[in-house]
Amino acid sequence: MPLDKPASIILKDCMSLKENESCLIVTDSKLRNIGNIIYKNSLKITKKSRLVLTAIPKAHGAEPPESIAEEMLKHDVILLATTMSLSHTKARKAASENGARIASMPGITIDMMKRALNVDFNKIMKLNKQLISKLKNKNKIRITAKNGTNMGFYTEGRKWIDDNGIYTKKGSFGNLPAGEVFIAPLENETNGTIIVDASIGGTGKVDRNVEIKIKDGFIADVIGGKVSKKFKKSLKNNLYRNVAELGIGTNLKAKITGNVLEDEKVAGTCHIAFGNNMHFGGKIDVPFHVDVVVKKPTIYADSLLLMKDGKFKLRTQSLLY
Repeated sequence: MPLDKPASIILKDCMSLKENESCLIVTDSKLRNIGNIIYKNSLKITKKSRLVLTAIPKAHGAEPPESIAEEMLKHDVILLATTMSLSHTKARKAASENGARIASMPGITIDMMKRALNVDFNKIMKLNKQLISKLKNKNKIRITAKNGTNMGFYTEGRKWIDDNGIYTKKGSFGNLPAGEVFIAPLENETNGTIIVDASIGGTGKVDRNVEIKIKDGFIADVIGGKVSKKFKKSLKNNLYRNVAELGIGTNLKAKITGNVLEDEKVAGTCHIAFGNNMHFGGKIDVPFHVDVVVKKPTIYADSLLLMKDGKFKLRTQSLLY
């Protein structure tokens, strides 16, 4: 599948870029080839397109340079093809509030573009809508797995967010590849144990299962192999340890690759993030946001079974497998 096709899917299907609109592609030295592909295809739609390079920060969620943040306020459509995520930043939020339609693609690869973007977005939209209809107004989410995961999250008053890959409304924002529903759980309320058997953002696939113990909404301990040590080292202060997000993957073509951008979208997985959740309903604002991915969970919303060992338990099974 030529790279022009996924680039066109991004620009036309996902973002609905128009001839009279301006487009900004933010990339960096590691992902410049992908940034260039998207930029060249954007010029086929609008002449008001610009490609800018940004520095690579040390962590996901770190703010871009001020010049980049200011440039993001000048465009209708913004595509963030960067090594580290700019999703949970003040710069991205300000651009969204200014009306820009934004897709963040941290760590995107050519293989990911070819496979996980070539999806039926209608199916993702329908599945996400169905999940949120079941999750809405539920107060407690219980997640277990045969690997030993056993977690309780409280969500009363918080809003589930639908990331379906279609960002055509003014101010809309999400990831590409897309395919998840997620929420910011109540701070200080999450307890239990996460056994990460897929991947950790910024470190890749786990070399052995990583045990993360959570007490009163914060990481209390991390136990595992080399990947766990690297993750633990990134937790610079207590707010970095905050349980920031709970998400459920809904992309049927995504697979576990070690790149959390795709891994967290895999249908039949869930993910938990730590650090910043200020920009999607939470209260913690730090320059850090890292996800961990768990395979084949069982998920209850209050007493309602949503997923059993990685299989959705929903009415429209034809959407899923």
